[in-house]
Amino acid sequence: MIKLKSKQEIEILREGGKLLAGILKRTAALVHPGVSTAELNRYAEGEIAKINGRPAFKNYKIPGLFPYPAGLCTSLNNVIVHGIPSDKVILKEGDIISLDIGMEYKKLYTDMSITVAVGKVSTEVKKLIKVTKESLYLGIDAMKVGGTLADIGSAVQKHAEKHGYGVVRDLVGHGVGYDVHEAPQVPNYFTVSAQRVKLEPGLVIAIEPMLTVGDYETVTLADGWAIATRDNSLSAHWEHTVAVTEEGIIIITEE
Repeated sequence: MIKLKSKQEIEILREGGKLLAGILKRTAALVHPGVSTAELNRYAEGEIAKINGRPAFKNYKIPGLFPYPAGLCTSLNNVIVHGIPSDKVILKEGDIISLDIGMEYKKLYTDMSITVAVGKVSTEVKKLIKVTKESLYLGIDAMKVGGTLADIGSAVQKHAEKHGYGVVRDLVGHGVGYDVHEAPQVPNYFTVSAQRVKLEPGLVIAIEPMLTVGDYETVTLADGWAIATRDNSLSAHWEHTVAVTEEGIIIITEE
């Protein structure tokens, strides 16, 4: 069941979203060759603690798996999402890393992600990051009160495929606010079911295009959490929490 948020709740989400965007921006600034993914996580968790927030992903549970052990997902190169930070994973020149973070702030949740180049990267990597970010914002631009979720997925898919990228099917965006993951699912490609979900005031969703240089099929890695491209091609991931209001669309997780 989709749970709509009140104007007051959206104001709190916006407050938390601004703070989270600042934390992620500062965390991303630490990305450079020689840094471990665990260092990035420790910094992000520390910044969340300073504002009396709570890392939404830390200790998140899925049946049959150990609780997710960190507040920041650090997904490297062919890993699409849910990469676990580690002192043993050291960033190197030419890598690409997606930083995904969620926060509970004043009892409400926001969620966002960016993809960052490590040092100097190839033209191919730069283009993948750029097109994935563009796909996110085109999906947001396609939103209007009275529209449907399918408008978002169609915009993302059209832009991604125009540039020859795969759009991941096994992972989608989601509702957010009272919990870090809520209904509805928000596909990054056109589906008939998404046409049935109207964009009405109070709807808060996380839109998160995940694009690949190769095929969109995925595989779960040995730790049970990390999900990677089946063909080992590079992937990128951008995400914002977005609210539908009577006045229009608000990007919650922008500074």
